[in-house]
Amino acid sequence: MSLPTLREIETAATIIRPWCPPTPQYAWPLLAARAGSEVWVKHENQTPIGAFKLRGGLYYLHRLRASGRRCNGLISATRGNHGQSLALAGRAFGVPVHIVVPHGNSVEKNAAMRALGANLLEIGDDYEDARLGAEALAVERGLEMVSSFNLTLVCGVATYALEFFRHCPPLERVYVGIGLGSGASGLIAARDALGLNTEIVGVVAEGAPCYALSFAAGAPVATAQALTIADGLACRSPSPAALEILNTGLARIVQVSETQIKAAMRAYYTDTHNLAEGAGAAALAALLLESGTRPGGRVGVVLSGGNVDAAVFADVLHEA
Repeated sequence: MSLPTLREIETAATIIRPWCPPTPQYAWPLLAARAGSEVWVKHENQTPIGAFKLRGGLYYLHRLRASGRRCNGLISATRGNHGQSLALAGRAFGVPVHIVVPHGNSVEKNAAMRALGANLLEIGDDYEDARLGAEALAVERGLEMVSSFNLTLVCGVATYALEFFRHCPPLERVYVGIGLGSGASGLIAARDALGLNTEIVGVVAEGAPCYALSFAAGAPVATAQALTIADGLACRSPSPAALEILNTGLARIVQVSETQIKAAMRAYYTDTHNLAEGAGAAALAALLLESGTRPGGRVGVVLSGGNVDAAVFADVLHEA
């Protein structure tokens, strides 16, 4: 599968900039002391929706308009950040957006998607149920189904990685959470386009290990459930297209526990005063997990996802 070229990523960056300016990357001394490494954080929690997903949604809608293709509206499934991305982009480009979430989804993410203009529907008990429901509604209502993973989204998402690599000193490795795979694929695309040797480490939750299992097997492996506080990583069936990229571009995939994810959420708050949802903190959790065996050096972590419900975050802080 052909990844976006440097020119394509740079073009996407120019296109999305009016709605999504470049986000910062900072080296935090307290995180460095905690990890035993020089730690650079890419703050995708500072986009208008608190996640890198916005970049992909904006580029997707731009490409849709540029193609001249008729579209009655878009539909997709999400646990929140992908849905916010499409909702904001749909509003910017004048395209109706319908978003399917599972029952029991984040109350505050649901409110954010509605506020951005999405028509929100609840189907099923998890992301996979919501995805199947969205696919059925796309056929029934004549809507364009937008998967959480496709190469157009990856090209837009890769703009965050281009910023990260260009504005940081050389990084030995970067940790990134894997939901359906666009964030990690964007990092791989930017790294390869720039000709860098940076090691990229994917991160999943122990309660949602399908990508780790698939990476080890070299083929898609689904799981019966995906239960984790990191709802953005709660996938139980990997994308074959994403897996093709990850299998060749990642050094490894690390699994982190719920305890480790929550500890990383607290570490972000105490060490940087940034909010991180579970999916946003997973990369830091993996860095801290490996700090004993891979100390020192200069490493990067991607903080994408600052959309944690207040009640959930209060419980995480209370556990300290």
